[in-house]
Amino acid sequence: MSLDAFLAARGLLFRTREDYETAYRDFRWPTLDRFNWALDYFDAMAKGNDRPALWLVNESGEETKLSFAEMAARSNRVANHFRSIGVRRGDRILLMLGNVAPLWECMLAAMKLGAVIVPATTLLTREDLKDRFERGRVRHVVAGTANAATFDDVPGDYTRILVGGEKPGWHSYAAADAAAASFTPDGETKATDPLLLYFTSGTTSKPKLVLHSHQSYPVGHLSTMYWLGLRPGDVHLNISSPGWAKHAWSCIFAPWNAGATVFLFNQQRFSAKPLLDTLVRCGVTTFCAPPTVWRILIQEDLASWKVKLTEVIGAGEPLNPEVIERVRAAWGLTIRDGYGQTETSAQVGNSPGQKVKAGSMGRPLPGYAVRLVDPDGHEQTEAEICLPLANRPLGLMQGYQDDDGRITPLEGQVYRTGDVANRDADGYLTYVGRADDVFKASDYRISPFELESAMIEHAAVVEAAVVPSPDSLRLAVPKAFIVLAAGYKPDRDTALALFRHARAHLSPFKRVRRIEFSDLPKTISGKIRRVELRRNEAEQRKAGARGAAEFWEEDFPDLK
Repeated sequence: MSLDAFLAARGLLFRTREDYETAYRDFRWPTLDRFNWALDYFDAMAKGNDRPALWLVNESGEETKLSFAEMAARSNRVANHFRSIGVRRGDRILLMLGNVAPLWECMLAAMKLGAVIVPATTLLTREDLKDRFERGRVRHVVAGTANAATFDDVPGDYTRILVGGEKPGWHSYAAADAAAASFTPDGETKATDPLLLYFTSGTTSKPKLVLHSHQSYPVGHLSTMYWLGLRPGDVHLNISSPGWAKHAWSCIFAPWNAGATVFLFNQQRFSAKPLLDTLVRCGVTTFCAPPTVWRILIQEDLASWKVKLTEVIGAGEPLNPEVIERVRAAWGLTIRDGYGQTETSAQVGNSPGQKVKAGSMGRPLPGYAVRLVDPDGHEQTEAEICLPLANRPLGLMQGYQDDDGRITPLEGQVYRTGDVANRDADGYLTYVGRADDVFKASDYRISPFELESAMIEHAAVVEAAVVPSPDSLRLAVPKAFIVLAAGYKPDRDTALALFRHARAHLSPFKRVRRIEFSDLPKTISGKIRRVELRRNEAEQRKAGARGAAEFWEEDFPDLK
């Protein structure tokens, strides 16, 4: 049976949680035929299970805590309600909710119905939504009262379901409370049936449409569960916004694959001290956050918070070694990095119990064979991260959906991620950068991440992004866009200190030659848009202009 195969694969990863070599050697993706994760696994695991599945805490002090058994029953009611108002198998449902209980109820309900979920951040504009409706072929919408007005100008004949209130033309989500608590599906679900359609965050202009199945994300995230180190009984907090893939990774599938509690702390505006207080008060055991959050947290005296954490993880972009060391000194825990994409589950990671090498994102996770392949198809020690398709990992997407609705299957010998890494003699992979972010200066190949890691070691720097700045002599020189820590001014003295720091920590051919103090453009999922910085810098150099707070190394003739 498919469920037995899933549970066997899950069990092996639990048994080998700190034995990477055995896990990587013995793990096999389960072979699935008919499989619906919500019905076959979650409901069976939830039966009579009063342990908390979802724990939401608001900064106001209001809390919501629902058991696995309650989540199973509530999602059944929502599925029955949705079916009564016309949601059918294969229909696309755009889900635009914050971190509220109905988000998780809708995810489970849609799975049970066989509908396809189109996750959407609450930050989307009218034009963003029109694109999702047109290319995503959306037929139903679930949104909260704060975002309902956004749809007033979005044309189309689609069902509207409102969470948290009443509005003309919208069905009430609360009506699900009166629906039956038991659910009978319309038919069987194939493991390869579509489940999720993601619009990638896009560091380029137009998002791609990534289609995942009932096996590629729910089951594929067994690798993510292993990387995070989750176990039954854990209380897992992941900081990421609903609507993006990492939210599904670490706020739904990986923790519930482990039987762990999903914990969320809702803040209107991020603040480190209330978050740290909540980590302690609620006994959070595993914590995953993006680099931006970690960089803010280390501005505090972390050692004064007596956390119960056993695992700390970084995700989204590589973490700088300085941040990792500050957390280790405070809590005695090493932030474990990893790597994956919207198109996959976690591919590479530092799993629990393994040696963590400074700057490395770890080794290929169980179920993933990773090759580093150059544009000519040759394997190298430093090249683009690729996944062989001859032995296709279960956590890889079905393909990209074209604008006409057809799915473009993955072809060729490998799936190319677009990211470059290098591999050392022990098999550890270190992130170099996006293939289109790496550049040449004086004919030397420059990795922005390496330079950014060096710059962020200075106390004045919270974030840094490095791009090529066109130069008539060297073709290009590295330029760093810097976000300063509190208490530092974007002036000549600070620039001089950072140039001296760069000289002390970088080889001459890698040195940052230009600095500009400014905010960093980011995607709405929080990734730095280096492509935008690069384009703007090229235009600025062409015009012969400088930024308002820009300094060049040559401005300091006595620099030593």
